[in-house]
Amino acid sequence: MRSVLKSEVKRFSPAPFWSVLRAIRTGTRHLEYRAYGRPANPGETAKARPRRLHEGFFDRYCAGRGLDIGYGGDLLCGNCVGWDFEHGDAQVLATVQNDSFDFVYSSHTLEHVADESLALRNWYRAVKPGGYLILFVPDRELYEKRLALPSLWNPDHKRFFLLDRDEPPDTVGLLPLISRSIPEARVVSARRCYAGHTIEDPRLHSDGEYSIEVIVQKKVGARKSLC
Repeated sequence: MRSVLKSEVKRFSPAPFWSVLRAIRTGTRHLEYRAYGRPANPGETAKARPRRLHEGFFDRYCAGRGLDIGYGGDLLCGNCVGWDFEHGDAQVLATVQNDSFDFVYSSHTLEHVADESLALRNWYRAVKPGGYLILFVPDRELYEKRLALPSLWNPDHKRFFLLDRDEPPDTVGLLPLISRSIPEARVVSARRCYAGHTIEDPRLHSDGEYSIEVIVQKKVGARKSLC
């Protein structure tokens, strides 16, 4: 991370240097060790980078100082800091003040949290007026390729996503969720992203992009979200 962001890294990082985290993986409990300054681990964000560069995404939405929630070593860009397990509950962002980041980004995290509405409200409150909240989640039809939980590819998924509609009990429409949770937000972009996606067989893991990308802007003078 760039030196100008060292204060943010220190503020988000509890002592000691190594933290021991308990995780549940496919029903088996084990201890998972994570270090601060986690190594690069290319994932969905890295996969989307060529498309975003071509589209001018970074110039348009990622100016200033950003926060990448659930980054897992796959940081969106150099002018943001990452938030992950070792920094606390991603739904709450307890150490993050209101209106403190020019942009907040989260990739493939919203399907894992217990309360997706609470998460959205807290992520949105961290955005400065005029800034952007950028959401990137797996598309049910492109990634899950089934209608009901559990996910074949990630047993920790708590819900599936479609762009424009809810399909209870397991599928949440991202746009309806935004409308319910942060109704004052202005949607500036909403799309399904499938660059390089070729595998439609439901028995096989998808390739390429298989995500929904929604970008909302926090209105200047908007009321603070209540959590």
